[in-house]
Amino acid sequence: MKIGSYQLNSQVILAPMAGITDQPFRQLCCRLGAGLAVSEMLSSNPKVWDTDKSKLRMLHGDSAGIRSVQIAGSCPDELAFAAKVNADNGAQIIDINMGCPAKKVNKKLAGSALLREPAQVERIIQSVVAAVDIPVTLKIRTGWCEDTRNGIEIAKIAQDNGIVSLAVHGRTRNDFYKGHAEYNTIKAIKASVSIPVVANGDITSPEKALQVLNHTGADAIMIGRGAQGRPWIFREINHFLATGTKLDAPSLSEVRSIVLNHVMELHQFYGDFTGVRFARKHVSWYVQNLIVTNEGFSESFTLDQGKSFRSIFNGLESTSEQLEALNVFFDGF
Repeated sequence: MKIGSYQLNSQVILAPMAGITDQPFRQLCCRLGAGLAVSEMLSSNPKVWDTDKSKLRMLHGDSAGIRSVQIAGSCPDELAFAAKVNADNGAQIIDINMGCPAKKVNKKLAGSALLREPAQVERIIQSVVAAVDIPVTLKIRTGWCEDTRNGIEIAKIAQDNGIVSLAVHGRTRNDFYKGHAEYNTIKAIKASVSIPVVANGDITSPEKALQVLNHTGADAIMIGRGAQGRPWIFREINHFLATGTKLDAPSLSEVRSIVLNHVMELHQFYGDFTGVRFARKHVSWYVQNLIVTNEGFSESFTLDQGKSFRSIFNGLESTSEQLEALNVFFDGF
């Protein structure tokens, strides 16, 4: 699959997730087989760019792989300015967020709330595309609610106004993340446009990835929550799509290396105080994954042990304590 002039080396893309797809996690997922890793959402409002959070989100020069930066907002001029600033800072692709279901985003007529305003969608896309000379992509949901599933209309507006690739989450805004993603709308969207379409939603295994690709005809798939605590899912899917066989689960020693290196990169990227806090949620997901899969690990590792370790780990306040605790944890297998 190509996005503008950029050739992806995999059909599997890391979805943008606020507070999760920071630079350390994107780099990790790219090393483990993601063909593209989209940044966490950045507000187009320049008034909030002076915060530490926004400053870190606007660092693109050292990112691994193709640098795709997602922006969110409702004002065409602000979004165009944000696109240009990020392109000047090293972004290679600009992605517009019209899929976020969060109330604090939607009340500003941003994210998936824009799906109710096709004319505004068109103005935003025209403004952003005109502002930069790099590819512009779009992420949407299938519609605002079940009665207004207008993904095809939005997709055609996107294509007609210069969007080069479209990612579609198989839920409406009103679904949030409840229930199951549906892929018939994504299939219909793919049939209605000629630009690449990426299918997103509930893809958590190699078998599901192949099923969704075959059903929708999409050019690629996008993994979000399925990569939390399991970033090696990208290479597992790549292998399955290429060979039809399942890749062996990572060894305990490899998981240990991935987790420790990820935590150290979070400490380095955010600094001691914030890095410790960001590490907590990622380690919780890693431990939860060990409980759920238990592939190649000690059968004596129980749900209660996992909960106990996460409780202890979440109370640690220093980088050295976190690293020591993780080493003790893995030594116990």
